[in-house]
Amino acid sequence: MKKGKDAVKPSLKNLKYDIPSGIVVFFVAIPLCMGIALASGAPVFSGLISGIIGGLVIPLISRSELSVSGPAAGLVAVVLLGIEDLGGFEAFLTALFLAGIFQLVLGLLRAGTIAYFFPSGVIKGMLAGIGIIIIIKQLPYVMGLNAPYISSLEFINEINFKDIKNTHLLQTIENGSLIIGLISMTILILWKTSLFKKLSRIPAGLVVVLVGIVVNSIFRKFLPGLEIPETHLVNISGIDTPSDVLAEIRTPHFQAFSNPQTYFVAATIALVASLETLLCVEAVDKIDPYKRKTPMNKELYAQGVGNIIAGLLGGLPITSVIVRSGANVSAGGKTRSAALIHGLLLLLSVVFLIHILNLIPLASLAAILVVVGYDLATPKLFKSMRKTGRMQYIPFLVTIIAIIATDLLKGILTGLTVSIFFVLKNNFDTPYFFIKNLEDKHTTHIELSENVTFMNKAGIRKILEEMEDNEMNKLVVDASKTVYMDYDVTEML
Repeated sequence: MKKGKDAVKPSLKNLKYDIPSGIVVFFVAIPLCMGIALASGAPVFSGLISGIIGGLVIPLISRSELSVSGPAAGLVAVVLLGIEDLGGFEAFLTALFLAGIFQLVLGLLRAGTIAYFFPSGVIKGMLAGIGIIIIIKQLPYVMGLNAPYISSLEFINEINFKDIKNTHLLQTIENGSLIIGLISMTILILWKTSLFKKLSRIPAGLVVVLVGIVVNSIFRKFLPGLEIPETHLVNISGIDTPSDVLAEIRTPHFQAFSNPQTYFVAATIALVASLETLLCVEAVDKIDPYKRKTPMNKELYAQGVGNIIAGLLGGLPITSVIVRSGANVSAGGKTRSAALIHGLLLLLSVVFLIHILNLIPLASLAAILVVVGYDLATPKLFKSMRKTGRMQYIPFLVTIIAIIATDLLKGILTGLTVSIFFVLKNNFDTPYFFIKNLEDKHTTHIELSENVTFMNKAGIRKILEEMEDNEMNKLVVDASKTVYMDYDVTEML
């Protein structure tokens, strides 16, 4: 098998692999595009727009053959808070446009290694925190609560535990949505078991959406009391003909440039989207059968272009998405043509299948997102991180708590600060190789490491101060293996 960038090139002979793979990715992407928009508090149509841009624009610029881009669950919290902080979706689009420019600049500055400067504990904490937020936001939809955008935490606060039956929100539950939500969750859970192994190649999200539509149709015909009202269905209004699609496109309010908060939101989008993209592309490169390597700077540039267009056309932030990319690899996709085909199918569905999309229950989409959130914050992740030691585990937990309590960027920076503290503490505790001379108990031998920086100064000073109290002690400082020693340490010695 050939390896490297010349192993497989886009060609007509590879379409027999890329077309089926593109179809599979399309069925995975369409419920996620709408579901992520729902979770973000944005128009459902915006998720589809970003899916189309991720499929039709980014593959033309990117050099990643197997990764597939679109709206990402990892930015749900950013979008939700960004729309709220900036006062509307159109103002948020200005921040998204600006974030795309930031990414474009990062690509031109060859900052594709940015992800390697963030500790693993912080990155995994970021993903787990996002997963928990998605679950908190989407469970009420699965339960059929008739309260748009209420979170699980707000729901818990509303419960009167002394008289649960008379809790106001519980009285607003739509029973049809609750039934479909429970059926959807059951399908998604069982789909991963050995019982459905033979059907595992069929996207579970597609099955859930189709079952939701069918069950609601049965309710409508035989059990009208359980029929789901329009407020609990996907609602992409105003599109009756293909020409209506253009009329639904929203554009940014560039007056938002005068709001300092716009730049903060844009920086958050650019940072998180870049991190998620680079981590996803790296993961996809590892499972590429042909071991092709993606130029990371080019990928940042491509994602920047995609987010600029998404900002101008009313989309959501775009990243490379591991769920779609993994589906592409599993389905046998070989080149970027698979991503292009999935994007073309998304475009055709928006133009010709809007009436069918509007039949999808929100409970079905919410169930898909709850499982996505669980996969990001699975208990196995917490167990594996705990085994890595407190230098990774504590920043991991701090990042999660800070993200839930504040926002994504503050959470990441808090986790990073804690990680830096542990690095400094570790340098303080072990700035050298400590050796006690066995022949003379009064002699202490310190063998300095290869690089001695100012971060080692406190640790070395500590041992020197301890020795000052005993005049009988003899100190030998061995710097024979040291390549670099900071002036601060030299001066102190």
